[in-house]
Amino acid sequence: MAFDGIVIASLVHEFNRTIAGGKIAKIAQPEKDELLFTIKNNRENYRLLLSVNASLPLAYLTDGNKNSPLTAPNFCMLLRKHIGNGRIVSVTQPGLERVIEFEIEHLDEMGDLCRKRLMVELMGKHSNIIFCTMDGVIIDSIKHISAQVSSVREVLPGREYFIPQTTDKLNPLAVDEEEIRAALSEFAGPVGKAVYCRLTGISPVMAEEFCHLASIDSSVPAADLSEAEQIHLSHTIALAMDSVREGQFSPCILFKGDEPSEFSALPFTALAPGFSLREYPSMSQVLETYYASRSTITRIRQKSSDLRRIVQTALERNYKKYDLQQKQLKDTEKRDKFRIYGELLNTYGYELSGGEKELSCLNYYTNETIRIPLDETKTAQENARKYFEKYNKQKRTFEALTELIQETKREIDHLESISASLDIALKEEDLTQIKMELTEYGFIKKHGPNMKKQKITSRPFHYLSSDGFHIYVGKNNYQNEELTFKFATGNDWWFHAKGIPGSHVIVKSEGRELPDRVFEEAGALAAFYSKGRENEKVEIDYIQKKNIKKVAGAAPGFVIYHTNYSLIAEPSNHFTEL
Repeated sequence: MAFDGIVIASLVHEFNRTIAGGKIAKIAQPEKDELLFTIKNNRENYRLLLSVNASLPLAYLTDGNKNSPLTAPNFCMLLRKHIGNGRIVSVTQPGLERVIEFEIEHLDEMGDLCRKRLMVELMGKHSNIIFCTMDGVIIDSIKHISAQVSSVREVLPGREYFIPQTTDKLNPLAVDEEEIRAALSEFAGPVGKAVYCRLTGISPVMAEEFCHLASIDSSVPAADLSEAEQIHLSHTIALAMDSVREGQFSPCILFKGDEPSEFSALPFTALAPGFSLREYPSMSQVLETYYASRSTITRIRQKSSDLRRIVQTALERNYKKYDLQQKQLKDTEKRDKFRIYGELLNTYGYELSGGEKELSCLNYYTNETIRIPLDETKTAQENARKYFEKYNKQKRTFEALTELIQETKREIDHLESISASLDIALKEEDLTQIKMELTEYGFIKKHGPNMKKQKITSRPFHYLSSDGFHIYVGKNNYQNEELTFKFATGNDWWFHAKGIPGSHVIVKSEGRELPDRVFEEAGALAAFYSKGRENEKVEIDYIQKKNIKKVAGAAPGFVIYHTNYSLIAEPSNHFTEL
């Protein structure tokens, strides 16, 4: 995540174009560490979100609104008192620090015009929103930091405000190429690390990008760079700083499949395989899109944590049971030996006079001599009976274990398919069907006989291929079952990752012949929505729906088929859901 000084510079540039000069119409504090301003400017309404959550500090313009508590927190009331109906004079950034300074003009209690500063520090766990006088005296802050908490700086009413300088870094906006080059060459470590450790406001992600632009391996020691490489790198960084000064930003997000991976205010050029770049008109849209996507995934994973734990616990139990059953089955492999011993004793036992510890005779099954251990206290018939009893016991064990192993394997396959469904769930309603399936098959206990059935609103993914064919992807076993056996018709095409849990993918043929590109796109979707989505290549089986059969008594979504086709696909999903 590249929430660095360059991103802040892009936001400051955007805020000056949109809300600078605007009037603060409303101030809300929806969360204990979050403010939401409504600002009127040039006949437009803007909402400015400022969050100093320790794990997710943010600042951006948004169209969305949030519910606020009935009683406003003290900090919110203080801001309403001082700067409610105030005007935003300017938005600035000290150097390339991760700090945004809002200068706000308002009327004091006597009706005189005065100004205040609202400092928004976006520094990870040290993030804060601090309200100050123009002289730098702290009036209050959304988080109070005492000397017991921080030895660097107190953030309390009446204290002096300053930005702590905890590291010896250069402001890249205030130095020339030669100074950048000197600072990097003195660093004892990789050049990529030198860029973000010696220069303020540059993240590791952007440091990698600068090294890539300069055609330099970021892992090479900074001291080992040639003079030409040093000049090239410092020039690359200086050009980027020129873009920052001139407000020439290119907000973008780097996606891996559907999931946002990184964002930046400057273009990404170092794209790894499987990644794609999307550009946006503003940094606010980048942040809202990025964090909305990530927060959705995070929230769903949090909400599905109980279901994941149930599935994982059941899987671990079944894995152990399966291994134990396999070992017990292996122990029954010698059962036929006991049957042969018994038969040979019945055939040659008359040769024994009693008291022998073994019988050596011809095994008429192999025409080889065999030695049969004996209990010298028993007759030949009694020894034969003992071996037949062992054989029959192991035979019964083999038959029972064979059935139990098949049953355990079916349960493991079922649970792994549910685990795959949890991996692709994006909405709360997606989890409802998964929970219902876990309840129906006894992995979750029902709470009473009349447990209320939840309303199902989840639907399969629906995409349109490049050639105009409709493609449907099941999100869970119930949807897979319905897609394959109720929705698809005989000539529609069915796709599934070979030998691993995954979604059923249906391509509606509508009586037409599918172009090769449709098979490739459907195969890529089947690979993406499977347990093999992290692999570079996944083998995909595909076949017409009329050749798919339901497994009798199996869990939903389990099918059998023969004489299928296969293709190799790269897991990807570049479609927009319909």
